[in-house]
Amino acid sequence: MVAFGKKLKARQIQEWQGYYINYKLMKKKVKQYAHQIEVGTLERRHVLKDFSRMLDNQIEKIVLFLLEQQGLLASKLEKLREQHDALEQQPEISQITELREGYRVVGYDLLKLLYFVEMNAIGLRKILKKFDKRFRYRFTDYYVKSRANHPYSQLQQVFKHVDPVVDSIKAAVDRLTHSTNFLNFMAQHALIMQEELPAPAEEQIDEERYHYVSLLLNLANTFLYMVNTYIIVPTADNYSMSLGAAATVCGIVIGAMAVAQVFSSVYFSAWSNRSYFRPLVFSSIVLFVGNAMYALAYDLNSLTMLLLGRLFCGFGSARAVNRRYISDCVPLKIRMQASAGFVSASALGMACGPALAGILQINFKIYKLTFNAMTLPGWVMAVAWLVYLIWLWFSFKEPSRDVEENNSPHASDSETAEKNTLEKGLKQPLLITSEEQQEDDEDAEADGSEEVSQESRRPATSIASAYRLLTPSVKVQLLIYFMLKYAMEILLSESSVVTTYYFSWSTSTVAVFLACLGLTVLPVNIVVGSYISNMFEDRQILLASEIMVCVGILLSFHVIIPYSVPQYVCSGLIMFVSAEVLEGVNLSLLSRVMSSRLSRGTYNGGLLSTEAGTIARVIADATITMAGFLGQSQLLNITLLPSLLICVISIAATCFTYNSLY
Repeated sequence: MVAFGKKLKARQIQEWQGYYINYKLMKKKVKQYAHQIEVGTLERRHVLKDFSRMLDNQIEKIVLFLLEQQGLLASKLEKLREQHDALEQQPEISQITELREGYRVVGYDLLKLLYFVEMNAIGLRKILKKFDKRFRYRFTDYYVKSRANHPYSQLQQVFKHVDPVVDSIKAAVDRLTHSTNFLNFMAQHALIMQEELPAPAEEQIDEERYHYVSLLLNLANTFLYMVNTYIIVPTADNYSMSLGAAATVCGIVIGAMAVAQVFSSVYFSAWSNRSYFRPLVFSSIVLFVGNAMYALAYDLNSLTMLLLGRLFCGFGSARAVNRRYISDCVPLKIRMQASAGFVSASALGMACGPALAGILQINFKIYKLTFNAMTLPGWVMAVAWLVYLIWLWFSFKEPSRDVEENNSPHASDSETAEKNTLEKGLKQPLLITSEEQQEDDEDAEADGSEEVSQESRRPATSIASAYRLLTPSVKVQLLIYFMLKYAMEILLSESSVVTTYYFSWSTSTVAVFLACLGLTVLPVNIVVGSYISNMFEDRQILLASEIMVCVGILLSFHVIIPYSVPQYVCSGLIMFVSAEVLEGVNLSLLSRVMSSRLSRGTYNGGLLSTEAGTIARVIADATITMAGFLGQSQLLNITLLPSLLICVISIAATCFTYNSLY
């Protein structure tokens, strides 16, 4: 894999090469500082002072050039305005064409300047992270705060002068496509990580691998799996009691699927390195069998069969394959929409599952098979997976894995080469922050070399090696993800038992309540993605959402007698909605602070977050079952206590790492 230094050099605009950040020089200086401190020839305070001065000089060079180019652009725009005013008095076709071409050239020059700022911002962030990692010192916080808050700050000028232009362009884009921010926020939920600077041939390869119907099949798999997960929640307690178990055994019944998913996520992730079609076929067959076993457990009067059926369903979880397909086979230009579709399919499935359970309130027999509210979810999902398997078998197209990269011919002149370089860069969002996800995997470079060792760039090969790549910020984000999944699972899984005990709700009423919770996902994400995320930083939304989850948990405790429906519904709504908002910003921040080595391979960032969430669900469901031994009257408060404790710990951890979340 090509090192960032080489990428930066390859993407530079040729005639501006002397004005870019000298990333190679600064990288060498960091290594020299480390050696000098190690042998005792230089003190740390001198290193900080010298490195600060070097950064100041680099930023000053960039800013001065930026101001010069802005002046040139302003001069060109003023001349074009004069021509425009003159043409309004005496229109001439030839001059109108010339004016239009002039504006096109200025627009192109503006994009060049914005791309110049983007590349330098990436280099600056990266060298600061490298310095922090080498010396285990939070120099980035000190430098950014001390320079950005200074009235004559050069660092501030980089963004001060270009931000209004970026904002104007962004506003124009938003007027044309109102869904951009919403799609971006929704796509963050998928945690589909990618390189900040894609290889030149990547888009061509993506086009050759992409197949629209195959993408639809992956999204359909996601939707059906989420329906399968939640369709049994309203009836799991009654099903358990009909087999002679306690109502709270529903925790084990619901959680059995998550237990199996802990293991299935790993082997499906590994399998997707070789194929997408075969794991999806296997998933469909296993889910068909698992749902049939779940439905047959009633007539066999076997709790063991019931649990085995749910375990089989968990072993069929192909969400790792669905994520991987979007990451590897969907072109960059529609990857955000595909990622948003992945999250929307999950949210829709989460709402449709309980709603479908509420509809299936019928009772009849065919031969010796019973079809009622408890068994119909299994039979319906078995038929759904069979239909899906047939569709998959005839429609899925396995993407080629040996596509050769085609090198584009060299440009015949410097202008064409420059345009190609710029267009490659502009495929990425302006002033992107995805570079912030890099954890500086280049420390193993040889002196004077831009090539990094293969070992330092290789994807993690085990859970243990992946864990070693986790920084404190990443661990805190995974803890937050664990907390929100735990709290949501407690709320959803015990809803049937709690509402039956306190309010005597029927299965249909529980199903409507859960479906309404699921239906809030998309509207809430529209509001947050389109408005709130533009007003506040992600880390601010993160902390506020954690506090609101904590408030929802506190309001859910049974301390007021009698326990009322408004208290339960309102507290549950606050907890659920806040957790949904929290999930979006949490995964967004996680993708930024996570090492690039976790963006690919079997043990990737998506797998780690999936495992954290799945383990949280397993523990939550086990908690419900164990708390049931103390009686249903104690169930609510006992299960909420761990949620409250984990939530408070996650808030404290967020405050501790707050300054590193940028």
